[in-house]
Amino acid sequence: MAALTFELPDGTQRRVEVSRLLNAGYAGRSQADVAAHVAELAELGVPAPSTVPALYPVAPYLGQQTAEVPVQHARTSGEAEWALVVDETGDLLLTAACDHTDRALEAHGVAWSKNAGPDVLARTAWRLADVADRLDTLTLRAWVTPVGGGAEVLLQDGTAGELLTPGYWTEVLRERGELRPGTVLISGTIPMRAGVDPFAARWRVELADPATGNVIALAYDVLPMPEPIG
Repeated sequence: MAALTFELPDGTQRRVEVSRLLNAGYAGRSQADVAAHVAELAELGVPAPSTVPALYPVAPYLGQQTAEVPVQHARTSGEAEWALVVDETGDLLLTAACDHTDRALEAHGVAWSKNAGPDVLARTAWRLADVADRLDTLTLRAWVTPVGGGAEVLLQDGTAGELLTPGYWTEVLRERGELRPGTVLISGTIPMRAGVDPFAARWRVELADPATGNVIALAYDVLPMPEPIG
């Protein structure tokens, strides 16, 4: 299992031994946004889902707090998301996340592709109860740095209000018997800007609270692995 530690705004820390990791997909509240995301993925050769929203179990060790993601080839990319975390006390935390996915493998199976890369989580979090009254106003953004260098480019820019709520997924987890310490659920993502290459050398994601100015951020480099022998 992966061991994660989150720092809260008051300076205290919460530890989580990830026992179940779930990735939501096609989880926009707007059917137009869901259709747009399906179209984005179709351009990458990914077939449309049989039902929406979708939920994909992921190996727990893939929940990581890391600054580097090694990849086997050039067609991998992340997605700006929030993560719902049930900590060791049973309290619900909210943090930023980036689901790094193998897009080549995704054309053969979304669940397979989700298990071919990590879900990168930030090292800070908020108690869900502390932001529950303004969840829809939280902003979610992702920037990418092109392969070969250059300035980072804004790829995703939206709000948590575009996605199904943590409350929705809390009920799903409760019905599944998985609202237990060690569960981490990644939210699904918002649309990407057209014309920006997501196959990048670096990803940066921010979940921000305009009411307080507080920001939860993560960033990581995408590192090509050596060519295999044999």
